[in-house]
Amino acid sequence: MAKRDVIWTRTADIQLVGILEYWVAKNKSNSYSIKLLKLVTDRTIQIAKNPELYKRTTFKNIRVASLGNYSIYYKTTEVEIIITAFWDNRQDPKNLLKSLIGK
Repeated sequence: MAKRDVIWTRTADIQLVGILEYWVAKNKSNSYSIKLLKLVTDRTIQIAKNPELYKRTTFKNIRVASLGNYSIYYKTTEVEIIITAFWDNRQDPKNLLKSLIGK
């Protein structure tokens, strides 16, 4: 299977940047955010190489890759991986539903 391009939706990008900025402000340092971004980058590379590696969700065509306190929700097409949400698992799951279905 060929490696696919990874596309981040605007929502997922905003979520990731928000989490990274939160940790920079909280820790008064960007070292944790850099480590988290490296984990996210490594995981998206894995997803691109083998998109069926991670668990299916109850949402049609959406899978989830866990990163401890965070999850990457994505769907696949023949040529690309679309990251639909970057989620802090400690948040209210009702808000995740809004992110995934676009409401």
